[in-house]
Amino acid sequence: MRTFSSAQALPCHLQSIGFIGLGNMGSQMANNLIKAGFSLTVHDLNSDVLEMFSRMGIPTKKTPYEVSEASDVVITMLPTSAHVTDVYTGPNGLLHGGKLVRPWLLLDSSTIDPETSRNLSATVSNYILKEKTGDWKKPFKLDAPVSGSVTAAEAGTLTFMVGGSEEAFLAAKPILFSMGKSAIYCGATGSGSAAKICNNLALAVSMLGVSEALALGQSLGVSARTLTNIFNCSSARCWSSDAYNPVPGLMEGVPSSRDYTGGFASKLMAKDLNLAVESAKLAGCKFPLTSQAQKIYTELCGHDHEAKDFS
Repeated sequence: MRTFSSAQALPCHLQSIGFIGLGNMGSQMANNLIKAGFSLTVHDLNSDVLEMFSRMGIPTKKTPYEVSEASDVVITMLPTSAHVTDVYTGPNGLLHGGKLVRPWLLLDSSTIDPETSRNLSATVSNYILKEKTGDWKKPFKLDAPVSGSVTAAEAGTLTFMVGGSEEAFLAAKPILFSMGKSAIYCGATGSGSAAKICNNLALAVSMLGVSEALALGQSLGVSARTLTNIFNCSSARCWSSDAYNPVPGLMEGVPSSRDYTGGFASKLMAKDLNLAVESAKLAGCKFPLTSQAQKIYTELCGHDHEAKDFS
């Protein structure tokens, strides 16, 4: 995580940052921006969270538009495509003020469908800046979803997958590396969102495969610990086995060892798999494993486990 000392002046185009969406992930990301030395203004629908930031001396606003008016850059971290669309284009949204906006960069770290990302970027491209900021003459939008748990958000070790203007991506790197350890440019608008959907699809399928193999092995008389040791020094090794094992008691600090609390909720994995299915349909791709994983996580949520970690 990058920090700026008092002797290091922030670039003029990064002087003030707005942050909207202070949930489990967003609040940690915002905290890291504060630690890095950025000047923050925040908004969330949860008044308790706003009060917490207010006690830290961070300005809070009642609407996204008010955040926009106080910021050079605005970051959003929201649950769904509908939430993002509303924050951008709804009443008192970021784009509420006619065809003029203050922020030169709108950076969305939500996990949403690529089509919504592209549509919002197209909308933003029709706006102009109220005042020139540095070398920027018009506003840009980047889709920049993240990979990493709440723990990674707290530690500042997230990975950002970024789509949109490469020039804007390069200019935003000081912000991204204040919240994460890696930022990968994926290509044109929407490609960051597409990469995130593909990443979480692979994660869901691998977690289901590891879980099924561990359950089968135990039924056949091999302990989960022994199987995990085998997986992690052989061809079955993956993040789901060696960093986020789904069996309680095998690893410290992971959700499976605290009754599957914290981490990445099953309902969010189900949402991301729904996005993957819809994207596959639009692209004309076959999706047999995606469909099966979607079914399993939908059923898991239907049995009152939607808040439990996806492992």
